Amino acid sequence: MDNDQLARLKNRLALLEARNAELEADKRHFQWLAESTTDLISRHARDGTFLYASQAARELLGYAPEELIGVSAYDLFHPTDLNDLLTKSPRVYYHAGFYQQTYRFRAKQGHYVWFETTSRTRRDPDSGELLDILCVSRDVGRRIEAEANRERLAQVVESTTDYVLFIDGDEGIFNSNEAARRQLSLPREPGAVRLANVYTAESLAILREVVFPAVARYGSWSGELVMQGTARHIPVLSVVIAHRGPGAEPAHLSLLNRDISLRQAAEAQAHRHQEQIAHANRLATTGELASNIAHELNQPLGAIANYASGALMQLKSDPQRPAADLELPLRRIDEQVQRLAQRLRHIRSFVRKGRTQARPLVLADVAESACRLCEWQFHQAGIGLEQRLAAPLPRVQADPVALEQVLVNLLLNALEASRHHPGAMRVVLSAQRSGPREVTFRVSDQGPGISASRAEEVFTPFHSTRPEGLGMGLAISRTLMEAMGGRLAVVEDSDFSGATLAGTLRAEPTTTQQPGKYV
Repeated sequence: MDNDQLARLKNRLALLEARNAELEADKRHFQWLAESTTDLISRHARDGTFLYASQAARELLGYAPEELIGVSAYDLFHPTDLNDLLTKSPRVYYHAGFYQQTYRFRAKQGHYVWFETTSRTRRDPDSGELLDILCVSRDVGRRIEAEANRERLAQVVESTTDYVLFIDGDEGIFNSNEAARRQLSLPREPGAVRLANVYTAESLAILREVVFPAVARYGSWSGELVMQGTARHIPVLSVVIAHRGPGAEPAHLSLLNRDISLRQAAEAQAHRHQEQIAHANRLATTGELASNIAHELNQPLGAIANYASGALMQLKSDPQRPAADLELPLRRIDEQVQRLAQRLRHIRSFVRKGRTQARPLVLADVAESACRLCEWQFHQAGIGLEQRLAAPLPRVQADPVALEQVLVNLLLNALEASRHHPGAMRVVLSAQRSGPREVTFRVSDQGPGISASRAEEVFTPFHSTRPEGLGMGLAISRTLMEAMGGRLAVVEDSDFSGATLAGTLRAEPTTTQQPGKYV
């Protein structure tokens, strides 16, 4: 061997030594990676026996790596999951020697750990015989639990009777539950229907102008909307929620819609029932006011009769009397006819049946009408009726007939409480501003009073202290006050020995000396 050959041989040996050193370094590096990763890296014989296990076995399964050597991994599989692997169930992914399976693996303490394992089989290139299996396994228990929770929630959403819609940023419905598909005739294909197809034009405008901006700012919104069903419009209580979190599209929203048709029908029925009861109460009150009504009608009728009689007497005494001489009695007759018509309209409006509609009105005018209806009863009983309304008062939000009914009920109750009570001389109707946007009226008497323990009992339907009473007056009065946005309660008043009932109503704002300021 000459010197050149010897030199080349030495160079090759040096290269081989360097290559071996690199391989040894790579081996140590890969060994370090295998021992440092939180995934379990393992090598198995063809029968599943552990030939190698990384240090992650301690943390994931409670086994020291050496404890697993010689143990068949198949013995630690959950039986159901092992059957899936051996029969190559569709739940086990397989392609060109790669396997991926999610399964349960028994830990040292006996419990099962959810593993996701990616396996690679290694075969002899000549014979094709299986040499060993390399596996990388990781704990996916949290992911499986999260997926199970999502699946349960998805089943709830799918089975609920609420109409659930999922929309994208372009108002396309990309998913919906069975109730929504059935009631709104939605296809199962995502994106085939727009939001405009399932809500009325008015509700769609509310969604675009109010709901979506509110959800973008606060994350959610709830309120009442109207959907377009297959056969009818459906009033719904809607909850709109933004999709937020990892992987969520910021423009995606969930819309949960609950049909409130039955609730609205029940509320309408209850309102009609309330109006019928209130109307019956007004009729009953009119019966109690019969003598006052007769008095109201008797005065103008008597005046008309007197003026007509006087005019006839003048004509009888002088048939040729000029017609101009009869101008005064005829004018007086006309005035009394107008007064009679006004009284009749007032009585008819009080007893008529109608809806309660609050609007701004002058409290003093309604108080005057209520007192005029009741004054004949007070005169007959010898009880004084006084009005003490502070001036000026802002207009209040109320229905005139309903408010008059409340005042008449309170005044007649106060009269009955005072009628046979020693020392009872008067009933006072007062009113004053009680807050920046409210006015409170009070009806106070000098009767036996109402104890604190009975302050709520008196508003109970059919509760009455009079044998002939229905016990509905105060109950209906409170209901009417609440329908007008106010309230009615028994209060204490040191100026009166009897009972005081106070009703509070919303008032219109009034301007102060400074423009733009309201009190």
